[in-house]
Amino acid sequence: MASRLPRRRFIQGSAVVAALSAAAACSGGGSNSSGTSASAASTADFTGTGPITWVQGKDNSDGKVQERIDEWNELYPDEKVTLIELSAEADQQRQSLINNAQTQSDAYDVISIDNVWVAEFAANQWVVPLPTDELKNDDIIESVWETGLYMGTLYGIPFATDSSIMFYRKDFLQEAGVEVPTTWDEVKSAIDAVRALPGHEDIGGFGGQFAKYEGLTCCASEFINTAGGSFYDDEGNVTINSPEAIAGLQTLIDGFKDGYIPTDSLEWKEEDGRNAFEAGNLLFYRQWPYQYANNMAALGEEKFGVAALPSIDGNDFVPTLGGHNCGISVYSKNKATALKFVQWWTSQESEKYALETQTLAPVIGSLYEDSEMLEQFPYLPTLRESLDSAKGRPKAVSYGDVTAAIQDAIYPAIQQQTTAEDAIATLESSLNALS
Repeated sequence: MASRLPRRRFIQGSAVVAALSAAAACSGGGSNSSGTSASAASTADFTGTGPITWVQGKDNSDGKVQERIDEWNELYPDEKVTLIELSAEADQQRQSLINNAQTQSDAYDVISIDNVWVAEFAANQWVVPLPTDELKNDDIIESVWETGLYMGTLYGIPFATDSSIMFYRKDFLQEAGVEVPTTWDEVKSAIDAVRALPGHEDIGGFGGQFAKYEGLTCCASEFINTAGGSFYDDEGNVTINSPEAIAGLQTLIDGFKDGYIPTDSLEWKEEDGRNAFEAGNLLFYRQWPYQYANNMAALGEEKFGVAALPSIDGNDFVPTLGGHNCGISVYSKNKATALKFVQWWTSQESEKYALETQTLAPVIGSLYEDSEMLEQFPYLPTLRESLDSAKGRPKAVSYGDVTAAIQDAIYPAIQQQTTAEDAIATLESSLNALS
């Protein structure tokens, strides 16, 4: 129960600690619950069968999610699943899920939870503990599996993982006679070379998701982590104000200042940059693997490629570990059906389907070595290496406050309105105030 939990907000690795009295809030709205009603018991009662809902962000796969759900509905006509799509934006998805939980609504049964939200949703008892013995699969990548744990208990079962990779316009690099870059300096040189070509003088260079939302937290974290900086240590102490973190942020600021990162990307979320990339207005794009399927449809394999993100000043790039987990709402009336659906939705068959139809990064390790999958998706070894080197965002019960503080400090810096030193100092103060 809430009164038994240590009063610390940050969780590192398997040594997880949290404060229920500090419930999360984000810029789109907050939550002030220190625990829900008595119905949010510590042990779930997986009874009740019948119709349920699957709740996720906007489906960008041209109906492939619904097609998979249709297969379930054919198998289990008395336990039909209805797809509920939320916003395409992570911040708004989170707020919709919180609003549903705070009103104790049974409208949402199985929900898609960003892996960094697991601690918040578990601590507030918005999702139920899950039976590990019925869901554990030794083929699930261990670091991905651990994203579903809170206080040593499983609250979210991963169904899609994520790590950022670099999409590049193969046709433009070939036209300029440039090899695929592996370092940040080579990225800048490649941009210069392509811009020297007639018709490409104004092409955007290296894009990312730099609008003031969760994408900015992911992208800025990568530059800071790559330089050797960190936000917290293993005990949850704030460590952001370091020469390494300042250097990482300065590299990002300079990218905008020198014109290698387009100023348009200050307003970009995932799909904005993808559209620019496919329209020929961007040379390199830091993005999640799902874009591969879209690029294949819009460009064809002769016009784009996928590579690891570049090293910076001799440091291997540290991508952000993304991904989503299935959680079951404490207010679901049909938890038996919900659990059965989660088992089916995270099966190897479903993982393979999601890879083939949506190019979602699978949580099943063997699929990265499957010869059939490698033939269809030759970038899988690059993606697996990215996953293995990726670093998660801070695991915090008050994650909404943490990510808002990061965005508030970093966004003015990349707009050239403040210095890296001042931005990091501001962030240090904000994070300490949350501890």
